[in-house]
Amino acid sequence: MELRQLEAFAAVAAELHFGRAAAKLHVGQPTLSESIRRLERELGIALFVRTTRHVELTAAGEELLVRATVVLDDVAAAVAAVRRVAEGDVGTVRVGITPPVAPVLLPHLRAAAAEALPDVVLEVRQLWLPALAAAVAGNTVDVAITIGLVPTARGVVNEVFCGEPLLVGLRSQHRLAALDAVILSELEDEVLGSPDGDLFPAWSLAQQQALDLAGVAPPTVALQASDLTASGWTQQDDIGWVLLTTSLSGSHHATVIRPVEPPLVAPYTLQWSPERAQTAAVGRFVRCALSCPLPHGWVRPPL
Repeated sequence: MELRQLEAFAAVAAELHFGRAAAKLHVGQPTLSESIRRLERELGIALFVRTTRHVELTAAGEELLVRATVVLDDVAAAVAAVRRVAEGDVGTVRVGITPPVAPVLLPHLRAAAAEALPDVVLEVRQLWLPALAAAVAGNTVDVAITIGLVPTARGVVNEVFCGEPLLVGLRSQHRLAALDAVILSELEDEVLGSPDGDLFPAWSLAQQQALDLAGVAPPTVALQASDLTASGWTQQDDIGWVLLTTSLSGSHHATVIRPVEPPLVAPYTLQWSPERAQTAAVGRFVRCALSCPLPHGWVRPPL
């Protein structure tokens, strides 16, 4: 028994008319009639009572119709499910992020994906930058997102897809605290509190890249804080200022926060390998991440 025989049988059973069933299936009536006769021969039993005026199911035909309907519905559901996977409507995407991505960008991308790809599951792992690079190389994550610019590995696509304006954090009594914006060169002789490169390598790298781009090289002291925001930095008397982003400034209640002049942006890089993508959902998520609206105040390239 073939699937097309069941489809032909179900069509005739629904229409109780060979001509209408043939038109529904887009086949000739002789072809349809021969398919039903062959099915009856294989089963050794009549499925229809045929007269010149009407067609009706036999008791055996009624029993087969019940079971054929279940089979055809299951096949249709399987085909639909396979197509949804092939088109990226469903699936799992393994996303690796560094800690600076977690406060704002990750929830934002989750929300965008939930709206655009409601049946795609995101499995998120938070990794330090060296581990993230290894995960990309070893294909244990499908998509990697980090702050800062990172090298492009073979077979991996790097997209700098958004950026977050950098901010300066000052003590309330600082000489520049009353200004609307701060020029970094005005702080070049003052000690910058820099995140520990071992604790937060991605944020440390992004800060250094920003300083290099601005052409300033202030003296630096490692922040003692073990949390990414380092909101208690003012307790370190040897530090004069810090660099922040809006994502990391929410708990800085004792810090005067000002934008940088001219503006500087901390870029965020997305990495993925189209050739190694396990499902079409990976590509769908990447397109969603690269095209969805950005968090308020963020910018797109060129940064």
